[in-house]
Amino acid sequence: MPYVDRQNRICGFLDIEENESSGKFLRRYFILDTQQGSLVWFMDNPQNLPIGADCVGSLKLTYISKVSDATKLRPKAEFCFVINAGMRKFFLQANDQQDLVDWVNALNKATKITVPKLSDGQQNSENQKALPDVAGPKKQVSYKTEIIGGVPIVTQTQQEGGDGADRAERDAMQRSHSQLPYFLGRPAQEHTVIKSGYCVKQGAVMRNWKRRYFLLEENSMSYFKSDLEKEPLRMIPLKEVHKVQECKQSDIMMRDNLFEVVTTSRTFYIQADSPEEMHSWIKAVSGAIVAQRGPGRSAATMRQARRLSNPCIQRYTSRIGECSSTYVSSSKSPF
Repeated sequence: MPYVDRQNRICGFLDIEENESSGKFLRRYFILDTQQGSLVWFMDNPQNLPIGADCVGSLKLTYISKVSDATKLRPKAEFCFVINAGMRKFFLQANDQQDLVDWVNALNKATKITVPKLSDGQQNSENQKALPDVAGPKKQVSYKTEIIGGVPIVTQTQQEGGDGADRAERDAMQRSHSQLPYFLGRPAQEHTVIKSGYCVKQGAVMRNWKRRYFLLEENSMSYFKSDLEKEPLRMIPLKEVHKVQECKQSDIMMRDNLFEVVTTSRTFYIQADSPEEMHSWIKAVSGAIVAQRGPGRSAATMRQARRLSNPCIQRYTSRIGECSSTYVSSSKSPF
């Protein structure tokens, strides 16, 4: 789901058909910035990329005429919508139907905000002033501007290679597994998979942030380098987890959607792709911990918590205790 970051921008992951009519959708991180009047997309969340990393592509909101559902235009592409920008159409895939609706509404609203209502005379004057800007190329070292179908499109001048190319292919396959059947790229597991998907984790030594594939099972929470790996980088037994909660230091770390898994030996800081995903992980891990204790212990824990939280029950149990002690003392007194 798209969410609003600290700079009041709408952000989230989508799949985009970067080459028109290619039918190949690639996973990208989108930022809708109404202040700058642009929609930009990156290989990953910029917080996880090197400082100063360039965007993969961008589109001025003033070029967008309409954003709508494209299910009929692309019946094979699930949750697909289209951005109409002049003669070019950008097809994108959302994670689910609600994600599609949210992005379509946000883009249409942002487009209306960036187009002021002017009188006819002022409109013509503004259009004439804007023509040189549209026709002229933008002077940026790492970008190039191409006129495709009458629409200026900003792209990188450097070609991706090596790790970048591999990462692009990997991202194309790595649609959020929280929205797909669990563990499509891995063999059947002996244990029940409760939840799986990609998150960003802080390292223990270098304190850097890396994208990892997380797998929550009945008795453990593991993370892998990718969803294609068979051996985890680390497995966290749930019996060692004291608590899982939204991180109170997210402002200090400057990270959105951050939660923490506190164990006996270490606190794991994990960043989800959206607030909904963060709360989903917290709920799933907490539920797995409670389930691991067994029905007997869970019920006893719930009864104890209910008793401690209800003053009426506390007074009732204390009164029973007083009556019991009085009975015992009176039974021992001689007649």
